[in-house]
Amino acid sequence: IHPASFCRKKPKKKMHCYPWKSVITSPCVSHVLSLRHFTKHFQCAKSHTFRRTRFHSDTHTDVAVSTTTSCFKSLSSTQQNQIHLYVDTLLQWNQKMNLTATKEADEVMERHIEDSLAILPPIRTCYNLQSNEQISLIDVGSGAGLPGLVLAIACPDWRVTLLESINKRCVFLEHVVTVTGLTNVKVVRGRAESCGHDVMYREKFDVAIARAVAEMRVLAEYCLPLVRIGGLFVAAKGHDPKEEVENAENAVRMLGGSILQISPVDSHSPYGQRTTVICRKDHSTPQKYPREAGTPSKLPL
Repeated sequence: IHPASFCRKKPKKKMHCYPWKSVITSPCVSHVLSLRHFTKHFQCAKSHTFRRTRFHSDTHTDVAVSTTTSCFKSLSSTQQNQIHLYVDTLLQWNQKMNLTATKEADEVMERHIEDSLAILPPIRTCYNLQSNEQISLIDVGSGAGLPGLVLAIACPDWRVTLLESINKRCVFLEHVVTVTGLTNVKVVRGRAESCGHDVMYREKFDVAIARAVAEMRVLAEYCLPLVRIGGLFVAAKGHDPKEEVENAENAVRMLGGSILQISPVDSHSPYGQRTTVICRKDHSTPQKYPREAGTPSKLPL
């Protein structure tokens, strides 16, 4: 598929976005594409055993976790090639679509790929994951596939769902999945407010993650309904999210979660230190959440 095919506007009423694939529809999701192949620092809670994994008891939130450079270097040559192929495809399509403000490959690697890989160590530390541990992860508001696609490449045993509401971005994501040969990714077109009430997605994921989507109160309402009890909601944030996290503490609790830890990330990106805010799902989210589409962002909890 060439990005030039999206130069012309398409009619809104009837979209034929995936002519080469069979499309499954559900009450809350317009199109489901086929499977192709984070007040101050909080101390991590004591060990608690869950269905497949347990939280680590020795997490220190005031210590930056391992570097993103080592994360990238630890990838196999095939995985590194997949990431470079993804970056090349992203920049090609970005000439015709608004996917990222970053225009150069080196800048994409520093600003986006490193930030995405930097999320892995805090998740592994808090979840005490082994390298081959299988988990299900949903990237809410995936956009250009950051960080979900990068995590899917780095962790081929993880089952990754990319949730995106904009049709053209879904087409791009599915194209990248095909080009990179990923077999552990599913692209879902829909809104988090709707998917949070769908039995196919509600409380079905071990980890829900979001990067550059919204503030913590809004993200909590988007993500926590999708996380199973005992799972994690991870928000990728900037240098100092202290005030934002404090404002979101009550919302997280209302939605069935608790703030587990704040992890500074030792990023080599020139754009400054990054932070991951990690929340644990303690009990089921009340059925009235998430509220109807648009309400969480207009009237945050």
